[in-house]
Amino acid sequence: MEILKVENLTKIYGKGENQVNALDNVSFSVEKGEFVAIIGPSGSGKSTLLHILGGVDKPTSGKVWMDGNDVYAQNDEQLAIFRRRQVGLIYQFYNLIPVLNVTENITLPVLMDGRQVNEARLNELLDILKLRGRESHLPNELSGGQQQRVSIGRALMNAPAVVLADEPTGNLDSKNSQEIVELLKVSNQKYNQTLIVITHDENVALQADRIIAIEDGKIKRDEVIRK
Repeated sequence: MEILKVENLTKIYGKGENQVNALDNVSFSVEKGEFVAIIGPSGSGKSTLLHILGGVDKPTSGKVWMDGNDVYAQNDEQLAIFRRRQVGLIYQFYNLIPVLNVTENITLPVLMDGRQVNEARLNELLDILKLRGRESHLPNELSGGQQQRVSIGRALMNAPAVVLADEPTGNLDSKNSQEIVELLKVSNQKYNQTLIVITHDENVALQADRIIAIEDGKIKRDEVIRK
């Protein structure tokens, strides 16, 4: 079942001589439960694509369909709800709130949505992410790998349709990087989460079901490597 569809997506920054086509007529679709790695050199348009998929940055033209809904046909308030409920975002630099502890950071999207925390899901995530016993720790009391686990928990807490990760291992050593990839794969398999990961790490990309290579804002290769 198709969970995400991108049609003729274009993103232009600047004007005249300074105009940059960050994305140039990009189209593809993703099936529910698929693990897709997006690769490409710096400046190729990978992060721009991820931000548009996540409702963070609007396209110049083109369409993004998530779970059958036209993402950019929504107003700003609807887009904010979409970001909280439909998308889980994981960043390279964690983006945790420094004055909130582990539990508070993980449950923040739920609380911002004015909903009650699903304690069973929270406890399951704490166990899977090996954060049990760290619930009251602040981000500066955690290692880089632990902070990234918290950011994964935050992304998964709302059971989003799609999890988007922007270089999730880019700030970690090889041991922690592999642990983070394994945790993302658990979320992909256990919860049937659709997972789209931007990475420069070939080892991460080769663990995906499919690799999309982007260069100069265009898809250069779209290859299924396992089914």
